[in-house]
Amino acid sequence: MPPLLSSERVVLSHVSPHELLPLDLLAAGQSGRVHQVVGPRDEVHRLEEMGLRQGSHIEVVQPGSPCIIRLAGQRICFRPGEAGHVLVDTGPVP
Repeated sequence: MPPLLSSERVVLSHVSPHELLPLDLLAAGQSGRVHQVVGPRDEVHRLEEMGLRQGSHIEVVQPGSPCIIRLAGQRICFRPGEAGHVLVDTGPVP
């Protein structure tokens, strides 16, 4: 690997040793922890008010549209397209 020039910067985007997936790519029965919720501010705020925050454990009940998850003993149904805004760490719980 050639040395970096003084004007070059390296950005490390790998924040987890596990795979991060959008919620809409998980299968029924698959679970993980919320890593990040992205998207329009009002949508992120609404999802956080429902309890979907970083570190929350979720399980997919029904993939697709509508996507239904289990969160803290409750079932939550997503509007079309919303599940793709939730990044989930599918690795084992530490």
